[in-house]
Amino acid sequence: MQTIICEQPDVFKMTETDMPSVRPGEALVRIKRIGICGTDLHAFKGNQPFFSYPRILGHELSGVVESINGECAHLKAGDAVAFIPYMECGQCIACRHGKTNCCTDMKVLGVHMDGGMREYISVPFSHLIQVEGISLDHAAMIEPLSIGAHAIRRASIRKGETVLVIGAGPIGLGVMALAKQEGAKVIAMDVNEERLAFCREWAGVDVTVNALEGPRDRLSELTGGEFPTAVFDATGNARSMTDAFHYAAHGGKLVYVGLVKADITFNDPEFHKRELTLLGSRNATREDFEHVIRFLEQGNVDLDAYITHRAPFYGMIDRFESWLDPQSKVIKALVEL
Repeated sequence: MQTIICEQPDVFKMTETDMPSVRPGEALVRIKRIGICGTDLHAFKGNQPFFSYPRILGHELSGVVESINGECAHLKAGDAVAFIPYMECGQCIACRHGKTNCCTDMKVLGVHMDGGMREYISVPFSHLIQVEGISLDHAAMIEPLSIGAHAIRRASIRKGETVLVIGAGPIGLGVMALAKQEGAKVIAMDVNEERLAFCREWAGVDVTVNALEGPRDRLSELTGGEFPTAVFDATGNARSMTDAFHYAAHGGKLVYVGLVKADITFNDPEFHKRELTLLGSRNATREDFEHVIRFLEQGNVDLDAYITHRAPFYGMIDRFESWLDPQSKVIKALVEL
């Protein structure tokens, strides 16, 4: 089968590899769609934490089941599926408490182990979800949206709450759309006016704020001096993540959805004065995936507009680097097999 390998930073190679073996409890899946996310872009440029080369990238995946090795009540050959790409150990303290998304020995497809930039892959069928009635394009988008769903659940967002989402990339957009679903008033913040316009059009946010134009004063004005009760930072930018402490209400929450390869510091007296709750949000659980599937089945979001760029599998290498250029205005790129 044909496989794309990231051999080292800035180097992809298309090569022939063996078909994967299918152990008991696993399914063989023919890959049909691969979403390109920030992790893939960072890995290609050598900026991804917890990463080693060579690596087959790709964890936003959909495909069709070819065969199953073992008894599986929820899947059969021919089923269209989305992937839960987080391979947990099932035994650590996090797993025992149902927090499989932050397993102490987590291995994510395309990050810690080889992913889906290939024609076929074998994975535990416990990490596949049937997506009848959802297109293969949209099924590959379930994973990034589930990250947003998990962040919203971590923060226990309530109807009527004022929420600030910083960063209008694919993950931030998902947080915005899912916060709106919960009935929150959503403020979107970014440095790019075109992205902020997309937040209004696609996610239906209530108001936008340019992060370069006195954002704290603007947030104070918008909230009557009270500030948002929940702030989500989905930028993966150390400066933004540090500044976010100043945007949350007294008694509010700050949720780091993005990951940065750096230290984050904050002023302790200000943190204590506000009795802020600082939360990390990592990956997602099956519960989050199922929530997103129900969300998509209701037709509440236009994923065709979310997917802005496409490439065939055999043409991806030539186009990949262009997706790194801000001038290309990529929101989500999708590879088709």
